[in-house]
Amino acid sequence: MVHQISYNTISIEVNSQGAELIQFSKGDTKYIWNVDEAFWNKTSPILFPIVGRLKNDCYNLNGKNYNMARHGFARNYDFTLLHKTKNSISFQLNDNEETFSIYPFKFKLILTYTIESYGLKIDYSVTNKSEDTMLFSIGAHPAIKIDTDFENYSILFEKDSLLNCHELENEQFSGQTKHIKLDNNRLNLNYNLFEKDAIVLKKFDSKYLTIYKHNNPLIKISFDNFPHLGIWTKTNAPFICIEPWYGYADNQNSTGELTTKEGMIHLPPNERKDFAILFEIQ
Repeated sequence: MVHQISYNTISIEVNSQGAELIQFSKGDTKYIWNVDEAFWNKTSPILFPIVGRLKNDCYNLNGKNYNMARHGFARNYDFTLLHKTKNSISFQLNDNEETFSIYPFKFKLILTYTIESYGLKIDYSVTNKSEDTMLFSIGAHPAIKIDTDFENYSILFEKDSLLNCHELENEQFSGQTKHIKLDNNRLNLNYNLFEKDAIVLKKFDSKYLTIYKHNNPLIKISFDNFPHLGIWTKTNAPFICIEPWYGYADNQNSTGELTTKEGMIHLPPNERKDFAILFEIQ
């Protein structure tokens, strides 16, 4: 079911499946792309309880093997509508028998979308309802609309002048890195940057970045509690995904042990961890 809210001149639509943002606009200007399945069938999926691909799509925990697909399962489930006001809407996903069979933790995941005067804020809240420490990763995957030639766009980083990118091979880290030198902190976009999948930054200094169209700022994206970043598109696709993450894919030499996997959050019983993304329309 699709839920819509509008406040002042900003409107959003969120699909209860995956609590996925499928539309975000101010007036006639749209910031989230319209799905074209020739390229991709998503707009802004939630990545939980893993980010990226596990080696052999499985992991081991307490001597037992579990299978889990890339980016986890939350995006495939219907979330429950918690509340809806004139400028905010919240959705919740709880563990169930099916999730417990592949991820043996009890949890509560809440996404809240709030339209602010500057744009949109998305809050993510994860609560561990298990008796044991819960291991998870979480990430966002919004696809920002591209409506002219891709090369007319750029990404300006707050602080970074050099990107240390960890390269993927078959959606796992190969152990190879490459360095992309920025032009006055600006990454000028072209499809060749994504020949080997996403640009993945395990470390970067910026707390926000701004997408430019020509020389005009389009939207500023800020991260709270997301220490990692993916940037992704497909050749000729009319979008650029800005993906703040806490966690990332396995290495090709991964042991498969979840307790030693890089980028996992270890959340004690009955505790909560919060994350947020801000989209500021320029």
